[in-house]
Amino acid sequence: MSGRGFKSGFAGAIDSYIDSKVASGYKERSFLCTMRKFDAFCESRGIEDVSLTRGDVEEWTRRLPNEATTTHYARVNASKNLVAYLIARGHDICPIRDVAFRETGFQPHIYTRDEVDRYFTAVDAWSSPRSRVDEVQFPVLFRLMYCCGARVNEALGLRKCDVDLAAGVVALNETKNDRARLVALGPDMAALFARFADKTFYLLGDEDYVFRNGRGRRRDAKRLDEVHLELLRRAGIPFVGGGEGPRLHDWRHTHAVCAFKQMLDSGMDMYAALPVLSKYLGHKTIYATERYVRLTAAMYPEVAAKLSAVLCPVFEGGPFGEASD
Repeated sequence: MSGRGFKSGFAGAIDSYIDSKVASGYKERSFLCTMRKFDAFCESRGIEDVSLTRGDVEEWTRRLPNEATTTHYARVNASKNLVAYLIARGHDICPIRDVAFRETGFQPHIYTRDEVDRYFTAVDAWSSPRSRVDEVQFPVLFRLMYCCGARVNEALGLRKCDVDLAAGVVALNETKNDRARLVALGPDMAALFARFADKTFYLLGDEDYVFRNGRGRRRDAKRLDEVHLELLRRAGIPFVGGGEGPRLHDWRHTHAVCAFKQMLDSGMDMYAALPVLSKYLGHKTIYATERYVRLTAAMYPEVAAKLSAVLCPVFEGGPFGEASD
C-alpha cells in the first residue's frame, strides 16, 4: 500500500505521478479522487504490477450505468494522462485513448418551493439509531448545498478553520478545479451554523473536518446519497432514478436558479448578474453558468418575459430594421 492509500499494482506508480504533478505546481487533491477510482478498478481486476491489457482498458473506459458524461470524461482522461506518463518512462503498457466529451440533453431537477419545505422538514426531523451525530449535522450540511450552492464534496471538505462566523462566511477550499472561494451565509443560515458550532466546535482542532462520522472521520458522500433517498421518501418527493433524480447535486442547481431570479427581481441586469453568479458558484467560465438562464426562464414565466424583452430586439430587428427569415 502506498502512503496515499493506493492498493493495486499501480500504487507506487500513481504516487510517483502525483509527486511529479505537485512538483510542477499542481495541487495533490486535484488528482486523488480520479486516481483512487483507477486504483480501485485495478485492484478489483487483480492487477499486481504496472500492466494493462487491451481488455483492462476497454473495461475501464466503458461508461458506467448512470454515469454522467462529464464524470466519464474526467475519469478516463485523467487515467490516460497517468498511463502516458508511465509509457514515457519505459513501462510497456496498453495506452488509454481520449474520450470525447459529448453534451447531453439532461436537465437537472429544480426543486419547487413546496418540495423545499417538505424536504427540509424531513431533514430537521431526522433521527437515526446509528448515530446522534446525523441529526446534529444534517440541518446545516444539507442547507449548505441549497442555501450556499456548495457541491457535496465541497461541503464535506469544510474544516473548522474555514468557518468565520463573525464575518458570516465560510471558505470552500476542497473544490472542483481548485477554484477555492468564499460563500456568504444569510442571517438564518449564520444563526443555524452558530448553534451547530456551539454544540460541536469545542471538540475539533482547527484542521479537523466539520462534518465527521461517528468514527471521527470525514463523511462519505455515498452515505449522503443514501440519506438523500430516504429524505425524498419521507418528504413525498418521487425519485425517478436512471440518472434523472432528483439528485443531491440538484440542490446546487436549485440554489443557482433561485439566486439568478433574485438578482433579476432586484433589478440587476442579466449580463451583470451572470458573472457574479459564475464567480460565486466557482465555475471556470461564464459558459458553464449560462445554462441557468434557460432553467430560470423555464421555471418562472415572468423571468422568461423579461428575457424575451431583452433578446427579441436582437433577433427580430428591433430598432435596426426587420428581421430576416
